[in-house]
Amino acid sequence: MPTKSPSRGPAKPSTPDLPAPEIFRLLTDERRRNILYYLAANTDSVPLADIAEQLAIGENNPTTDHQEHILTCLHHIHLPKLVEAGMIDFNGEEKTVTGLTTIDAIRPYLDLALRDEYR
Repeated sequence: MPTKSPSRGPAKPSTPDLPAPEIFRLLTDERRRNILYYLAANTDSVPLADIAEQLAIGENNPTTDHQEHILTCLHHIHLPKLVEAGMIDFNGEEKTVTGLTTIDAIRPYLDLALRDEYR
């Protein structure tokens, strides 16, 4: 019997489908892939610090310094690109990230990229 995945935060109104080249650009970076995969598994808003911690653990360097470096990269590189693509909502005041329903549209590409990564 088919099951529905839990819905995430609200999608941006009239968010257009991303063209394949844009999807590939988003998924080219390992951190962005891991952010999207993490958010796809979490239907609620996630503290930014939790994302940085998970990325640091995945990079086998869970030190505070490395987590701070990741936070800087998230703020200046990855989150703006994911917000612009309509994949996430970032609340700067609360320092939380919410995956939007648009992640579901690129999920097959994301799953393929991650499957190949861990072979």
